[in-house]
Amino acid sequence: MSKSGQTSYSAAATSARDVMAETRATATDAGTAMTDPVRGSVWITGQLRQAILDGRYAPGEKLPAERKFASAFGASLSRLETERLVTRRLGAGTFVNTDLQAANEEVADLTSPLELIEVRLGIEPNMVRLAVLNATPRDIERLESHIARMHAAACDSESFTLWDIEFHQLIAETTRIPLIVWMYRKINDVRTHSQWNAMKSKVLTSKRMAEYNEQHLSLYEAIRARDIEGAVAVITNHLHYARRQLLGAHLGEHT
Repeated sequence: MSKSGQTSYSAAATSARDVMAETRATATDAGTAMTDPVRGSVWITGQLRQAILDGRYAPGEKLPAERKFASAFGASLSRLETERLVTRRLGAGTFVNTDLQAANEEVADLTSPLELIEVRLGIEPNMVRLAVLNATPRDIERLESHIARMHAAACDSESFTLWDIEFHQLIAETTRIPLIVWMYRKINDVRTHSQWNAMKSKVLTSKRMAEYNEQHLSLYEAIRARDIEGAVAVITNHLHYARRQLLGAHLGEHT
């Protein structure tokens, strides 16, 4: 291995160790043991995914060997492979796929926040229906945990947005359909784009975050109760409410 390759690999390994260390610290702070591999892998997946999309891992760069880290890290790489963010090569390792960031940025540049809501209206009602049908007790626990975290973050738009994104992504994962999981990850990629960030300060007031939390709670309760019609109605109303707030903010920019 070349000196530059060794340096890159060392940086990647250090980053992965940092992810694992932060995961353990976060779990301890939340009173949750890292013996729970499902929650651990979900959190690590989010960290690795964001690192790849942020460019901290370069296209084509080799990720650290799974055997050097906890089993949750290996599970995370499996998720990222399903999403086509990484590729595993037998006997060689796991590598970041090329041109991902450029492709994501291009789509995000072309998609306005209002257009994103229209896409979500076309996808999420059916996604929620499938989540109600396929949710396990463990899925219900995870959704409940995220509800609590969103309520705790109701005064901080940045933290609220992160937990909001993860909550809806968990619903996608609850469908047990990899294509829906992948599609919703792309939706969340657009949600983190600069166009949405520019709108957050106008849309996510404390009052509105509290209203969104009430809607999220109603959605969670409908999923827990296996109420398909109720869950579909809640997510549809939730997205129309978000659309009205975006329209108001958009019109305010032109008055």
